[in-house]
Amino acid sequence: MTSEPAIAGDRNTVGGWPILEPGQSWPGCACGERMVLFFQIDVPDDIAGFGGEHLLVFQCPVHNEACFGRAQLPERYWETPPPYGNEMVHWRILRHRGGIVAESADEFLQPPRLVLRDAGPDDKWAFRVGGKPTWIQDAMYHTCACGVDLEFLVQIPENFGFPKRPEVPEQDGAFSTDEYGLLLGNEIYLFACPNRCDPAAAWPVNQN
Repeated sequence: MTSEPAIAGDRNTVGGWPILEPGQSWPGCACGERMVLFFQIDVPDDIAGFGGEHLLVFQCPVHNEACFGRAQLPERYWETPPPYGNEMVHWRILRHRGGIVAESADEFLQPPRLVLRDAGPDDKWAFRVGGKPTWIQDAMYHTCACGVDLEFLVQIPENFGFPKRPEVPEQDGAFSTDEYGLLLGNEIYLFACPNRCDPAAAWPVNQN
C-alpha cells in the first residue's frame, strides 16, 4: 500500500473507483447497504489459473462477521449463505477480464494505490497473491457448486487495516478506530473457481 492517492482508472487500489465487468452493478448487501470496495488488483500473468484477471473484494460497511462454509458449497453460495452460522452473504468477490471504470469512487475508504512486487522468503505472512496458503490452523478447502475444487488466489494477514475516510463512522467490531477490516480482521484465504462458472464464484476462508 503506497502513500499515492488513486485516481479513476487505476486498477490496483484500496477503495477508489471499481473497475467492473460490463453490465455489472456495484454490489449491495442484503441489508440494503452498498458494499465497500476494500481492494482491487490486476492478478499478475504468472499466477497459474488466474493470471490476467481483475479481482475486486467488497464487504458491507455495516455487517462485519466471519463467514463459514462446509467443504461442499451449495448452489449460488456467493448470494445465499451456506446453513452454517451465516445470516447473510455480506461480502462479494468478483473476477473478470474486461472492465469499465465506475462513475463514482468508494465513499468509505481512503484510496491509496497498491503496488505488487515479487514475494521473498520473509513474505509468507504478508498480503500475498498466488502461491500456496500459509495456514495458521488446519488447511481448509472447498468445492464449488459446479463440482470443481476452488483454488487459492489471495491471502490477507490477520488484522490487516484498510484506511477509512475520517468522516465515516468506525466499523462495527473493528480492531482499529481509523481502519476497516475484512471479516472481523481474521486471516483470510480467498479461493476461487478455476472454471469461472460465475464472476462471483469465490469463497473467503477465515482463520484466527
